[in-house]
Amino acid sequence: MKICIIAVGRLKADYARLGCTRFLDRLSRAFTVKHVEVKDVRRTRGTHAQWKAEEAKLIKAQIPKGAVVVALDERGREWSSPELAGWIDNQRNRSVSQVAFILGGPDGLDPELRSSAHRVWSLGKMTLPHELARLVVLEQLYRAGSLLNGHPYHRD
Repeated sequence: MKICIIAVGRLKADYARLGCTRFLDRLSRAFTVKHVEVKDVRRTRGTHAQWKAEEAKLIKAQIPKGAVVVALDERGREWSSPELAGWIDNQRNRSVSQVAFILGGPDGLDPELRSSAHRVWSLGKMTLPHELARLVVLEQLYRAGSLLNGHPYHRD
């Protein structure tokens, strides 16, 4: 199965760059991984809604054809790590070839893009900086892969 992570903006914080690099490398042992960063729009003119709509166009252009899309948003469903692994395993068993995880920029995702996703995943009720959210997503995807492969990384 191919996992595609599409995120708005470049990682600027050292902790985020280092952590994401580490988990992308580890994740590639369990899945074929593609990590795409789309340009964040300039926030000097316009509204939050316009910025999100512009970023949504860039994200849509990167979503692989036929991929199951999971949008990251606080309005989504929370998953435990084993539940996420089970969902991924279910997709694999259904012969889904690609799953795309999409993460918005500092203003979040465009509502239309969020509503068009197959699933909406929430990392919890706390507000996280989008760089930290990306790091958490990558770690959880690696954890899911290790659970599915019987690797002892996850402990109950």
